[in-house]
Amino acid sequence: MKKLAIILILALIGLFFVSIQSSDAQRLPNIVFILADDLGYGDLGSYSQQKIRTPHLDQMAKEGMRFTQFYAGSPVCAPSRCVLLTGKHGGHAFIRDNKEVRPEGQWPIPASEVTIAEVLKTRGYATGAFGKWGLGFVGSTGDPNRQGFDLFYGYNCQREAHNFYPDHLWRNEKRVQLEGNDRGLTGKHYSHDLIEAEALNFIRDNKDKPFFAYVPFTIPHLALQVPEDSLAEYLGKWDDPPYDGKNGYLPHPHPRAAYAAMVTRMDRSVGRIFALLKELKLDDNTLVIFTSDNGGAFGTVTKESEFLPGRMGGTDYVFFGSTGKSRAFKGSIYEGGIRTPFIARWPGKIKAGSISNLPAVFYDVMPTLAEIAGASTPKESDGISFLPTLIGKGKQRRHEFLFWDFGGYGGQQAVRLGAWKGLRRNLHRGNTKLELYNLAADPGEQNNLADKHPQIVKRIEKILAEQHQPSADFPIKVLDSPAKP
Repeated sequence: MKKLAIILILALIGLFFVSIQSSDAQRLPNIVFILADDLGYGDLGSYSQQKIRTPHLDQMAKEGMRFTQFYAGSPVCAPSRCVLLTGKHGGHAFIRDNKEVRPEGQWPIPASEVTIAEVLKTRGYATGAFGKWGLGFVGSTGDPNRQGFDLFYGYNCQREAHNFYPDHLWRNEKRVQLEGNDRGLTGKHYSHDLIEAEALNFIRDNKDKPFFAYVPFTIPHLALQVPEDSLAEYLGKWDDPPYDGKNGYLPHPHPRAAYAAMVTRMDRSVGRIFALLKELKLDDNTLVIFTSDNGGAFGTVTKESEFLPGRMGGTDYVFFGSTGKSRAFKGSIYEGGIRTPFIARWPGKIKAGSISNLPAVFYDVMPTLAEIAGASTPKESDGISFLPTLIGKGKQRRHEFLFWDFGGYGGQQAVRLGAWKGLRRNLHRGNTKLELYNLAADPGEQNNLADKHPQIVKRIEKILAEQHQPSADFPIKVLDSPAKP
């Protein structure tokens, strides 16, 4: 009942906004939000990638705006997507870490959570999600159909999404069997292609009304699997020793070629979305955003939860420079785990070829899309709309700080305060010692300056304490039950 009341209030408030009526020339803008899976900051040509071809995403950057300091909501999948869709930072977002529910699914967000899809539905948007969900098993309160999406197609479960030739996917609450697939290295139906097709069909089916297409592709997350026509583009380009499967996931005879081919195939899908928007004459009235759920997947992990160059599942992220010059990988609160590519394109609204250095984060997406649609942002959101930055109009408000609170990989927290970034690792071992870095002078986070700047350390520790709310489902003992003096 509380959630229904919130949504009704949002709908009523929306009536007071200056709305654009339903004629073709004046209708509300369509929104396509494309989310890659484990794509590193350095994996796109527009972010200095030299080995992997991403022509359509590079063209998107030329025709739109590229952000240089955009951050995921968390270093891993489920909590990052929760932050994105609910507009709350990790300190009080419901999902704080990956948490599986057998036989298939993840810990569900509750009915009380309000998602971007629900906010946009108050303004009459058709809503669809295509790809990987990970925020609640089928039939639970976190089921996408119960969180504002009219149509869902893809993987409900993150673990199932570790294979690109699954034996089934889901269409809403119906299990769709994929005959000819047995979860091997190859099969009859490549899941990414099926997901692409469903997203394109949704756009076609809703061309006459405003729509929100959330497209969380599973590429390039492991395993390494790609059809032969894409693989052929990269075979023989580099020394490419076979991967034997000993670091997890399926083996592959050409792992480097496979990874590059997967990214390029995803890029092709982005190009097909743009082509369809132009064909339907929707291009000028559609905002398209592309980003990734976290940094490139990790290498070798030491006992101290530090991340060193290495390979997991056969993917050589060091070879491709997936996280650029940033420290660490997915799973870490260092820059390599949370800084992501972020490109926005909206012809006639966003200046072509523009670059923004605005520090922004996933929880800013909710208020941004709400403002674009003339909807009201839920008061629980921690975000600030970056629409003024996108369209170059109005004054851009800025965060005093950015905040991350993550229960996984030993328990981690971080605050970005201007150029300063403070972080704590190994919280589950009782460690609360702060590391402090100046990102302007030390973007690779190599020089810990905590001992030299005690006042900044105190400010950040105060933010860490104030922003963290205990979670019964994702407890961090040292923060939730601190020792009494």
